[in-house]
This record gives sequence, structure tokens and C-alpha cells, in this order.
Amino acid sequence: MKQVTVSAPSNIALIKYMGKIEGTGNKPTNGSLSYTLENLRTYVRLTEIEAGEDQWKPLVREDLQKIELSEKGQQRFIKHLQNLKDKWGVKQNFLIESANNFPSDCGLASSASSFAALTLAAAEMFQQIHPQPWGTDKKYLSELSRQGSGSSCRSLFTPWALWQHEYAEPMAFEVKNLHHMVVIVEDSKKEVSSSEAHKLVTTSPRFTGRPERAELRLKDLSMALQFNDWHIARQIVWDEFIDMHRLFETSTPSFTYMNDGSKKVLEDCQAFWNKWQDGPLVTMDAGANVHLLFRHDQKKQFAQYREHFEKDFKVMAFEGVKDNVH
Repeated sequence: MKQVTVSAPSNIALIKYMGKIEGTGNKPTNGSLSYTLENLRTYVRLTEIEAGEDQWKPLVREDLQKIELSEKGQQRFIKHLQNLKDKWGVKQNFLIESANNFPSDCGLASSASSFAALTLAAAEMFQQIHPQPWGTDKKYLSELSRQGSGSSCRSLFTPWALWQHEYAEPMAFEVKNLHHMVVIVEDSKKEVSSSEAHKLVTTSPRFTGRPERAELRLKDLSMALQFNDWHIARQIVWDEFIDMHRLFETSTPSFTYMNDGSKKVLEDCQAFWNKWQDGPLVTMDAGANVHLLFRHDQKKQFAQYREHFEKDFKVMAFEGVKDNVH
């Protein structure tokens, strides 16, 4: 009985993937750039079974958080495995078990880490059964992962990943070894899924010119990170997530993820920046929670922000990368 266990990290996009070309397997309307969140991981165990079809169940392990997938979520996961089996020419059936090392009720999206982990686990398993010359090519595996979940293609690279067309690729910037904090202001299931948001944003009048705006910011942010210009990077990242959330608010029908808690966190971040003329990169995904990325030399500010926000919200904070997180 063959069995493999693999983990993959989540990531946070600083230039956003929002809007995809229909019928292309999640190809984006613009390039995106993300920072890999090594501490937030999904673990997938893949076991060959005698049953007549592939199956999913939660991975139960003391150090991991049990997750519950809806029937639709399970079928999406199993469908991705079937697509990978077809690609490798593998006929056997498998049990997929998965779990996160962060609580599933904390409002953090895990599709990127989940599909990246499943893709890597399948590649490791299938290379034993029916090896392919491209079976260990990270960029090709990134392309395969993208077909299951767009943002997952970026989770195969660290610390920075650029995704423009078919697959993501690693980027080397002077800025690295960041501290990550997420202020959790909403931990319930989103009313509008990310997949639905991708469709709705195209109805916004602001979507005209959106790909061009994102591409320009991508170019400018890459330059700022390459030359370690933190102030410029911070402004670009802020403008980018505000642009995305304005798309939500001006679509038909309009919707929003930002709530009073989100606005309070953003106001406080801006006040701190005005006071010190320094601070973290601030961004939000398609959700209410606020992600903060601090430079390696900002440990004092990291502690101050953590203490401040823990008065009103749940906070997950990571100095660098935890030992043995993989």
C-alpha cells in the first residue's frame, strides 16, 4: 500500500488575482505577486486504496486542526485528483486526507495551500507509479495546480511568487524574511465566495482598466522590492487592495467583505504610519481580515501592533518561519 504525506503553504497576494479569463482553467486577467506564508499550511496524505472510486476524509493528527469540507468542496478536491491521474495516466484509486495547521474557523482561505498540497502529493505518488519526465518540474506542477485553484500555483514557490500566465515562478527580491500578522475581524464563512467574486467584478464599471492598473502596480512594486524601497512598496500594496475592494462595491449586484472591524484596523494602521512614518505592508484578500507584513528589523513595531490589536481582535502572529513547520 503506497502512501505519501505532503504539506504546502498559503500565500498572500500583494498584487491581486481578481478576474479570470473564462474557460481557461483559471488563467488570470492580470499578473499577481504574492508572499508565501510558510507558517500557514495544509497537509495532505494520499493512500492507494482498493475501493472503486477516490475518497476524501479529514486528516486526524494531534498537531493539526480537523477540517470539514462540504460535499461540493470534497467533489472539487476529488475532481482535481482525477485530472492529475488523467495527466499521469494513473488508474488506481486513492484516499485523500487533509487538514490545516490553523483553525478552519479563523476566516483564512485555505484553497491555495490545499490544492498546492494535493498537487505535490499526487506528483510524489504518481512518479512512483508511472513516472513522467515533467513530473518533478515545479513550474509545470504549478500550472497543474492552477487548474484546481488559481492562487494555489503561487504556493509552490517561496518567499515570493509571480504568476502571469500559465504558471507561477519564484522571484528573488532584497526584501525577505518578513514577519506576518493577520488581524481576524471575521471568522465566519463568506457570503460571497472568491469564485463568485471573480465573476461579479467584471460587471463593475471600474473593471475597465483594472488589468492595466494591476500590471502597472506589479511593475512598480517589483521595482520597489528589488531596490528595498519600503515606503513606495507600502503605498502600492495599499492602493491595490483598496482598488480590488472598490470593484466589489461597484459590481452588479454590489457586495462587500470590509466591515466595521476591518475599517477600524485600517484606520489604526494608517494612524500608526502617520505617527512613525514607518510600519508594515498592509493588505486584505477577498475577505474581512487584514494581513500585515513587517520587515525583519521591525520586531519592536511587530510587538506593538500585536499588543494593540489583541485588545479587540483575535490575532495570529508569526516572527519569521517557525522551526519544523514543514
